[in-house]
This record gives sequence, C-alpha cells and structure tokens, in this order.
Amino acid sequence: MTALADLAKEVSGCGQCALAQGRTKAVPGEGPENAVIMFIGEGPGFHEDRQGKPFVGAAGQFLNELLQSIGLQRTDVYITNVVKCRPPGNRDPQPAEIEACRAFLDRQVALIGPQVIVTLGRYSMARAFPGEKISAIHGKPRKVGDIVYVPMFHPAAALHQPSLRKTVEEDFARLPKILADLGQVEEAAVAPDEPQQLSLF
Repeated sequence: MTALADLAKEVSGCGQCALAQGRTKAVPGEGPENAVIMFIGEGPGFHEDRQGKPFVGAAGQFLNELLQSIGLQRTDVYITNVVKCRPPGNRDPQPAEIEACRAFLDRQVALIGPQVIVTLGRYSMARAFPGEKISAIHGKPRKVGDIVYVPMFHPAAALHQPSLRKTVEEDFARLPKILADLGQVEEAAVAPDEPQQLSLF
C-alpha cells in the first residue's frame, strides 16, 4: 500500500472532529500520486458523502466539463477538499473542522508534490491567499514555495449564480498558460490568453 493510500485509510477512520459523527463515508480524495495539478475544494456534499469520492454531484459534473475544455480528464488531476467529511446540511466548514483536517491536506500536498494547486472556493483559497477576497483575485496565480496556487470560484457557485459561469470558464482557460509559464509566476497575475489544450505528458 502506498503512502497516499495509507493516508486515505487514516482519513476514513478519523474521529478528530464532530463531522465524523454524521458522515456516511469520509472523502479523502482521488487522483494520481504524481499529479501535476491538484484541486482543493471545500467539503463533501450529499453525493460525495454517499460515495466516498470528491466532486461527484452537479458541481463535479461541471468540474469534469471544465477539465475537458482544456484537454484534461479527472484521472489526470488530484481532487480533494479542505475538510474530508460532509458538514451538516452542506453548511460552510468551521475553523475547528478545517484545522482538524489541516494535517491530512498538508500531507497530501507533500506526497503528491503538485506544480499547480487550484483552490475552489474561499475556504481553500485561504490556504495561500489569507485575508483576500475571491472576487478580486480569482484566476490570478501566486507562487508559494515551489507551488503555484490559482484561486477560483467553486464550481457550485457558478451553478447557483449563472453570471459566474463565464468567469469560471475563463479562469480555467488560463490554466494551460499558467502551467507553461511556471518559471515566470511571481506575485503578479498571469495575463489572460486564448484557451488552449493542456498536455501533462
């Protein structure tokens, strides 16, 4: 069993916070251990809690479409969440819950070693952009250590607010250029570019 699989097993048996009491299944995350791009959402929803897999509901279907729009499949990327168990009623994760899962997420990042982390929603955004507003910085990459973080609206937000859909699609379309320009990314934004196909291999 690999270190990532060991970690997933540990997550599935975790009881560090109250979310464990109401879960059907924990949702550690899924994807290749050598993924170049990692997506971090906020927390599992109803369908994720039932299946034990991230982003399998309506937001997950939209994420699949977004990946396909830049030439990727789910199997090319690693997908996880800030908290690994569903908050009751899909409410926002609370600070103590985020903290209880922090070590799991830190270890996932260390084991996978992605070049790019796309944060989906404001709770995962706070990992690299503390105190920022997603409306102001979405789509603008920032390098933290060896990793380029790209903040984006959560796909669910675009489903609830159709006016955000084009914004999310445009931010995704920038990912190929961001990956191509990894060496040039500093604190500044990467200029928008035409959508292009992204190959990780």
